[in-house]
Amino acid sequence: MLTTGAVDREKIYQWINELSSPETRENALLELSKKRESVPDLAPMLWHSFGTIAALLQEIVNIYPSINPPTLTAHQSNRVCNALALLQCVASHPETRSAFLAAHIPLFLYPFLHTVSKTRPFEYLRLTSLGVIGALVKTDEQEVINFLLTTEIIPLCLRIMESGSELSKTVATFILQKILLDDTGLAYICQTYERFSHVAMILGKMVLQLSKEPSARLLKHVVRCYLRLSDNLRAREALRQCLPDQLKDSTFAQVLKDDTTTKRWLAQLVKNLQEGQVTDARGIPLAPQ
Repeated sequence: MLTTGAVDREKIYQWINELSSPETRENALLELSKKRESVPDLAPMLWHSFGTIAALLQEIVNIYPSINPPTLTAHQSNRVCNALALLQCVASHPETRSAFLAAHIPLFLYPFLHTVSKTRPFEYLRLTSLGVIGALVKTDEQEVINFLLTTEIIPLCLRIMESGSELSKTVATFILQKILLDDTGLAYICQTYERFSHVAMILGKMVLQLSKEPSARLLKHVVRCYLRLSDNLRAREALRQCLPDQLKDSTFAQVLKDDTTTKRWLAQLVKNLQEGQVTDARGIPLAPQ
């Protein structure tokens, strides 16, 4: 293990120190991002060492001019993504997460999520930025959801869910799913018809797209989002009218044949929408008055 050897430990300290100097920073970013999985306490070391977080934020801000007009190169993208990987490490560690949120560091990543260029450097930048937010929501901490709801993360995720690459769409949908699974998040999205309808419209477009280009992993997150929305009574009422037919018929039977979890969620979703519905004598749903 890397943490057991004193020499290796010294190397980590050296690289952290080297982050403070622009001359040595690039190599230190690369080395530390490679080692982040094998050093359990790297996050507190990064957070509490002098000037380190400022250096990582400087790496992020340095890229802003390359966003618009979109001139980001592969080299620039790789370098800033190494900095983002270290911030992800800080975001997911229980000792540093609260301070990371209190400092509003996720907001520095939002300009990257606003980008629309389809080139690989931008795609990689968006995906890595989403990874930081994904690491935050994975913790299922209330403070994370409360923080995110004060920001524009939902519309940003919805835009990526509509037009990103499959991987970016998957992470963005996972973030939305985690927000919805929190009671505060569900209430927030279902609070106004505008918010709900925006989410429902994008999910509907995704279902249509998935019927043409199936992805079991992405479909799983989409179905889970719909199922969670159906826990809210007003949303359930609206979903009775706007749930895509592809989720009611056998469109995805082949894609889901080995996925018992998603099949169960889908069956539960359909059941939720049927419960409490007014039907005529033949059992056919009546349109609401």
